[in-house]
This record gives sequence, C-alpha cells and structure tokens, in this order.
Amino acid sequence: MIIGICGGSASGKTIFTKKIIELVGSDALIYLEHDAYYKGLTELPPELQETKNFDHPDSLDNALFIQHLHQLQTNQPIERPVYDFTIHRRTTETIRILPKPVILVDGILIFAIEALRDLFDIKVFIDADADIRLARRLQRDLFERGRTPESVLDQYLKTVRPMHREFVEPSKRYADIIIHGKIKKHNTGLDLIVTKIKAYLAELAQQQ
Repeated sequence: MIIGICGGSASGKTIFTKKIIELVGSDALIYLEHDAYYKGLTELPPELQETKNFDHPDSLDNALFIQHLHQLQTNQPIERPVYDFTIHRRTTETIRILPKPVILVDGILIFAIEALRDLFDIKVFIDADADIRLARRLQRDLFERGRTPESVLDQYLKTVRPMHREFVEPSKRYADIIIHGKIKKHNTGLDLIVTKIKAYLAELAQQQ
C-alpha cells in the first residue's frame, strides 16, 4: 500500500505523516520524502537554474523516485539519496531502505506528476492557508537551513507562490481526503487513514 501526502510547502505534511507513524507504529511503515530526490542546482534545466526554481516538477529526479517506489513494491531495498539544502546538491551518501508493507510518501508536487500520482492507493492533501505556510517556512528555513529572511521571502515571491498556484493547488482535485487547518492528534481524515492501514496490515497477517 502506498499513501501519498501532498500539500503546499510547510503545510504540515511531515507532522501529519509522523502522526500516522505514531498511531500505527514504524515496524510496518516506510516514510519516503520526495524532497530527498531534488536534482542538484547544476542539473536543473537552464530556465530553472536561473531562478533557482525548486518548486517545479522538473526540479526533482522523478524517474529515480518512481523506480525506487517500484523496487519497494516488489520487495527490493533501495538506496535513497541524501540532499543537502544548504548547498543545493546531493551528498555522496545514501540511506538504505528495506521494503515494508506500507509506504508513506510526502511532497509538494507528488499529485502534479501523473506517473507518480497513479501509484498511490490513497491520496491525502494537507490544506493550510498561505500566511500560515509562509510563517512556518520562514521559521524552518532560518533555523534548519541557515537561510536569511530576505532570501526566503525572495524565493517565496519568485518561485514558491507562483509554482504553488500553477502546480500544487490544482493537484488538490486528485485527493481522496483533504485535511483542513491545524493538524490535531485525532481528526476524521487521520483516523480514517490509520484505520485503513491497520485493516490492510491485519489482512496481510491473515494471509501469512
């Protein structure tokens, strides 16, 4: 089972995913972030390099990401890339991930790419207001990625907001479940997904 968790930058996707892991347990779950598959700045198409546009679907190595999902589906381990956001490129290290029954995938563009979107058994969209997302992004990028406020706001206005309007927001229509507002420990959408995962795992256990 593959569950896609989409939404704008800093909408709460990671928080939501971690709540699923907390409620289900990590033994049967893999958490795979689309962010880990960004291309290095020099590998981007020229028009994206010029603006440092990391919010366009072409800024990610989607072929490798899809290949890795297929490998996990067929019980094969993967070597997940490690991306360094401070220098805009992958490191030489990888993280080995072993297959498990349920894969949780999060990313801002995972529903905007048809070949990727079609792999998800359940599609969840985390819908948060733009001002909340910007405030969270500022806090994250300043403290976790060593950015300046000016650079974060400049990127937001030049690429993050336009790409959200062009790719992320329209992809919400593909979601099976939309989570609005602040993510609480329990809400209808979260409880529904946890119930589906537990039922799927119970069914697998009966087949063994």
